[in-house]
Amino acid sequence: MYNGGYLIAQIGKMTDRRINEILKKENIKGFNPAQARIMMAFYYEEELSIKDVCELTGLAKTTLTSMLNRMEKQGLVKKYPSKEDRRVTKVKLTPKARDLEKYYAVISRNMKKQYYKGFTKQEIKDFEDTLRKILKNLTETD
Repeated sequence: MYNGGYLIAQIGKMTDRRINEILKKENIKGFNPAQARIMMAFYYEEELSIKDVCELTGLAKTTLTSMLNRMEKQGLVKKYPSKEDRRVTKVKLTPKARDLEKYYAVISRNMKKQYYKGFTKQEIKDFEDTLRKILKNLTETD
């Protein structure tokens, strides 16, 4: 019996728990684990469409939209229509959220250390290659 999907779902849940623990341990305030995932999607991007954020975070559009609305009220993101296509909503982090980037690095460093404890560099590469292949399989349509 194959349990990959179940295991990946469990890893996602445990990741959120660990991020919560890191936020508490490091006394980081201003965002929760789900918001951290959204904010990390912007780590290398200035602005993204809602569709892009959905793809990068794995969140459903309805879930993401309500989260972005809350984050906008908190002053963490700004939403606006795309100049190229007004049907597309663009999102960017505010300066307030960018000021929190140092905390993303703390979370990321802690999570990588925990994820890959006991792994060799080759095992990490092979594992991530396998995950990319699964992700590609899931994003392709038949």
